[in-house]
Amino acid sequence: MAKKKKAKRKALKKRQENGGAAEHVLDRLYVVIDSRKGADPDTSYTARLFSRGRQQIAKKLGEEAVEALIEGIRGDRSKLVGESADMLYHLLTLWAATGVKPQAVWSELARREGISGIAEKASRKPA
Repeated sequence: MAKKKKAKRKALKKRQENGGAAEHVLDRLYVVIDSRKGADPDTSYTARLFSRGRQQIAKKLGEEAVEALIEGIRGDRSKLVGESADMLYHLLTLWAATGVKPQAVWSELARREGISGIAEKASRKPA
């Protein structure tokens, strides 16, 4: 019990040092993923992904997305949770490989907040 209290105090102190902003698990995961660039591919799965290149990372993301889709159709909630976690991990890895920071995505989501999906899509210029 004392360990949990100590961990909570440590987390609170860290949030206070960061201006009170609670860091999201996806932000923390991105930092870990990004730190694996240039690491030994024999000791890190993430480093192995980076060593294979952006196209392979994108391919793996697609595979995970299909697996999540299948579990969503099947309705197996626990498997969908696992596949969703895999998909998010590979998405963050692709972001790191292409230099996309999570904050850029969070900002885009915030910009779209409160806008109808139909209206937002209609506002996009044709490619």
